[in-house]
Amino acid sequence: MNVLVTGGAGYIGSHLIGVLASAGHNCTVYDNLAKGHAEALRNTGVSPAKLVVGDISDASALTAAMRENDIEAVIHLAAFIEAGESVEKPEKYFRNNTLGGLTLLEAMRDAGVSKMVFSSTAAVYGQPEQIPIRETDRTEPINPYGSGKLCVEFMLRAFAEAYGMGFVALRYFNVAGAHPDGLIGEAHSPETHLIPLVLEVPLGKRESIKIFGDDYDTPDGTCIRDYIHVMDLSAAHVLALDAIEAAARPGSRQGRVKVFNLGNGEGFSVRQVIETCRAVTGHPIPADVAARRPGDPPSLVASSQKAKDELGWRCQYPSLETIVAHAWEWHKTHPNGYEQDGKGQLSVPSP
Repeated sequence: MNVLVTGGAGYIGSHLIGVLASAGHNCTVYDNLAKGHAEALRNTGVSPAKLVVGDISDASALTAAMRENDIEAVIHLAAFIEAGESVEKPEKYFRNNTLGGLTLLEAMRDAGVSKMVFSSTAAVYGQPEQIPIRETDRTEPINPYGSGKLCVEFMLRAFAEAYGMGFVALRYFNVAGAHPDGLIGEAHSPETHLIPLVLEVPLGKRESIKIFGDDYDTPDGTCIRDYIHVMDLSAAHVLALDAIEAAARPGSRQGRVKVFNLGNGEGFSVRQVIETCRAVTGHPIPADVAARRPGDPPSLVASSQKAKDELGWRCQYPSLETIVAHAWEWHKTHPNGYEQDGKGQLSVPSP
């Protein structure tokens, strides 16, 4: 299948295109490179993924990219992802994530592309009713990031009803780790995710790590989160494409829109993550307790049973130690991410 991956030069996208290629799909990456790295595409070893530099708000560029590359399905990853920033700058998130999603759907309709796998988020649940969280649980986002993603999910249902399009929305929990070969990994600026932040201590980039609150109603008092390996997450997208294809067959009784949680199914506390990073790196990693951050739920853990039952998906890297070890291999060999000249400039090869 010819697949357009929006945001394909980012952290998840760069891992995903290799998995897609291994499954026999032809990938075209659509990315404005504001957060993504063209170098990551080269490092995947995939012969070469086509890169179209364009913005998710550019309807004509999106439509042209789909028509010129005979696109049959879209995997939509392009989005701003920081929940805290979305509270401070809601217009940025609604304009890019929500309106950008609508622009993409209209471009798909105009180009005759009827299949999409959408990168959604556990943030659609807000403060969870129960642990583990199931797809049928209440969705009440507590920040514009989660609200914007949920709005796009509503759009998917409307476009499916109006135009017969097929969609799968994957609600990610905490994505972590790196490709086992260490050639690609997580490179955000600024970094806000826990595991790479902890690993900045043994890299000498910070003296200690902060624990935001140690008085939660959890076994060790710190927040619990569900960490899923980026390679396991990527594999689920291939299965999601297969599910959309099956639902489109004549006589199929499957729904035109499906929603799946993607998580490890096991929660790890902040202290457990830090201890695992200490064990993997051999560094003491000092930790300081700070005040709670507003809006942090004590625990977020997924039930991914639906994805297992309906997609046949299984985690190949469920161990937190493996997730951290793969992340560490990437960060210790690429301490500045994809930066090549030490001056903050990214290497951008020709597509």
